[in-house]
Amino acid sequence: MIYVADSAKEKIQEIKEQEQLSDEFFIRVSVTSGGCSGLSYKMDFDNESQTEDQVFEDKGVKVVTDLKSFLYLFDTTLHFSGGLNGKGFYFENPNAARTCGCGESFSL
Repeated sequence: MIYVADSAKEKIQEIKEQEQLSDEFFIRVSVTSGGCSGLSYKMDFDNESQTEDQVFEDKGVKVVTDLKSFLYLFDTTLHFSGGLNGKGFYFENPNAARTCGCGESFSL
């Protein structure tokens, strides 16, 4: 399961309204090689499902990831932090052995 914190849910809804995205759009999360810790998170809106997609819904937010990325993202929670010192969207990943200072990359 991939979880969505209340803070992330509110921001996702706000962005969808601003961008006038229909309910068929969902959050696609993936893991790619790169970043200072070796693996990086990628997140975007999408409306096209792929064959190997893993689909989750938490707090009314649909989150989709490919099977390979899900192996890294199992039990991860998506958060949002705003304000002067806010990070924007970030992931709380219990599988990460090490994360970088910015929170955008990790290693196992």
